[in-house]
Amino acid sequence: MTDFNFYSETYCGSLIPADAWDAVCRDAEAQMNRYERIYHVSYPQTGSRNMAVCAMAEALYEFAQLQDAGGAVQSVSVGNVSENRAAVAAPDTSAAAQAAELYRRAGLYADIYRGC
Repeated sequence: MTDFNFYSETYCGSLIPADAWDAVCRDAEAQMNRYERIYHVSYPQTGSRNMAVCAMAEALYEFAQLQDAGGAVQSVSVGNVSENRAAVAAPDTSAAAQAAELYRRAGLYADIYRGC
């Protein structure tokens, strides 16, 4: 499993806190293992697999943060001052969007051949 030291020192990641790393890394590793089972995956450089796992872990963490936040803020009040804004389209956090983003991020570091 890719460790937090690799994430912070080699990948130079800072988005995921150390206490959240194990959970998102486990899920990213599971997804990469799935790709390796169903597709032909090769890694052009030493460390590319770990880089792909880090990129996927960041995506998973970002999706979790978006889902926990409950969407974009549309109005704010501080004391007797308030601000309203037009509704902003929420980012797509559907399962299909997550799968596409994970595949895209894995493809930044791994060559994934889906075959025909």
